[in-house]
Amino acid sequence: MLCSPRRHTKTHSMCRRCGNRAYHNQKKTCAQCGYPSAKIRSFNWGMKAKRRKTTGTGRMRYLKTVNVRFKNGFREGVKATKSE
Repeated sequence: MLCSPRRHTKTHSMCRRCGNRAYHNQKKTCAQCGYPSAKIRSFNWGMKAKRRKTTGTGRMRYLKTVNVRFKNGFREGVKATKSE
């Protein structure tokens, strides 16, 4: 049985920014996130993909505390004055 000639090497490897196996080894670019470009790859024709990756889908370690700090005028470590 003769096999047809195919590639024996992998064209894509893991991307260090998005973690997908979409980093092209020869082109040195990620097909998923666009690494090493500064901006994340996204297009308007992929609205579902944008929704999956946008702000608010992850932990938001910093952003979820901003609203509370805004209400307080961004004061931290200050004792509240007693109003009489």
